[in-house]
Parts: sequence; structure tokens; C-alpha cells
Amino acid sequence: MLTLYPAIDIRDGRAVRLLQGDYDRETRYDADPVDAARRWADGGAEIVHVVDLDGARAGAPANLAIVARIAEAVDVPVQLGGGLRDRAAVESAFEAGASRAVLGTSAQRNPGLLGELAAAHGERIVASVDAKGSHVAVEGWEEATHTTVDDAIRELGGRGVRRFVYTPVEVDGTLEGPGLGGLDPILAACSETGSELIYSGGVGTLEDLSELAAIGSPALGGVIVGRALYERRFTVAEGLEALGAPPRRPATMDGS
Repeated sequence: MLTLYPAIDIRDGRAVRLLQGDYDRETRYDADPVDAARRWADGGAEIVHVVDLDGARAGAPANLAIVARIAEAVDVPVQLGGGLRDRAAVESAFEAGASRAVLGTSAQRNPGLLGELAAAHGERIVASVDAKGSHVAVEGWEEATHTTVDDAIRELGGRGVRRFVYTPVEVDGTLEGPGLGGLDPILAACSETGSELIYSGGVGTLEDLSELAAIGSPALGGVIVGRALYERRFTVAEGLEALGAPPRRPATMDGS
């Protein structure tokens, strides 16, 4: 089964979602991101995916205090991205309680650093290979590079990175379905390097999750979902079931 990663994007202290990565097209949800984290964990999520949008734009973490509160509030791992561009920022993320650190801009600007971090921290280091078209986008999704996603995965996979987050920016936040075009070479690159891909972007229905699960690639390990959960298109439990998890057994009166 695929892992469901409920998303918590933080901007100005709130849980928000951007449309197609555009900071000028923001929808606000929870005033306190901790409330969203508790809701996802209580619903059955086994991990939460947190993005520090302020940090992504500034180039350094900006919401670690909120991340620490999330990590304290939920008994599931926290995967954190946004502004983690050097070793000190990654260490700060771990000190705040993050279980994994997601690096995007630095993964492209300084792949050697990713190799060093992967050697030191193993699978706790995740590379973000978000794309505009077929090329990796950096600087908070605001700048496209000349590197294709599959080439980026081969480069970083060769340096020991074993987990990637992939978002086709053009579908992110739209609820109009995942961007599956071009996914085959990306999954092939993950298979070649023995890496796992976490897909993100465009999921709006349970059918979208089922479509991703039906790909059946061993390299596809999980799906990040944000707006669809906030807008109650489906619950975390329903999403887990669509991705192949057995339904959660209701608790009995004695709690068993």
C-alpha cells in the first residue's frame, strides 16, 4: 500500500494552501497549524508533511517553533521542508522534532551537500524534485532550472539520497487530478537508484488516489494530499483505504 501524507503548509503562522505554487493565490485554513496536525493524526495518518512556505521563500527556516509544537502534539513522524538549504538548517529541523528533512533548492544548487547529509542521516534526508513542465523548479517554486526531474533523481540517487518528493507545480492545489504525464521516466529513475518517490499535487478525489495506487510501481511509496482534506472531499481514513490500507477496526467498549 501507499503511504498517505496529509499536508500542512505554514505561512504567516497559519495553515494555508497555494494554487499552483503561487504565493498570491492562497487559501487560508486553520489559524493554528497544530489543529490540522492533530486532526490528521487522529484520523489515522501515520506521518504528516509540513512545508514552511515562509522559509522556502526566505531561504531559511521561519516557522520552527510551530514545527516543534506540531511534533510535540502528535505521535507520528513529521516530514519537514521549506528553507532547509544548509547543514545547520537541517540540524535545526531535527532539533525541532522533525523526523525527516526535505531539501529542494539546495538539492539542485549543491548536490554534494545532499550526499553528505544522506551519508550522515540516511533516509531522514529527502530531496524535493518539484517541476514546472519537465524541469525542476527551485526558490520556492519560483525559478525553473534546466535539469529534468529524472536526471535530478539519478544525480542525487547516485549520491545516496533514497527518498524524493515530486510535485508537478501546474496541478498543485487545483483538485483536478494528479499530473501523471511524464511520471514513467521519473519512476524508472527511482527504480534505477533504489529510491522511493512520494507524489504530490492535484489530488481531489478518492478516485485520484486509487489511480495512483493502481500504477503499481514499487518505486512509488506515498502520496501527499492537502486541499482535498481541508475541504473535506474525503477523510484521512477514506484516503488510506483508497491507497490500499485495510479499514480501521472500530474500538470496542473496553478500548480493544
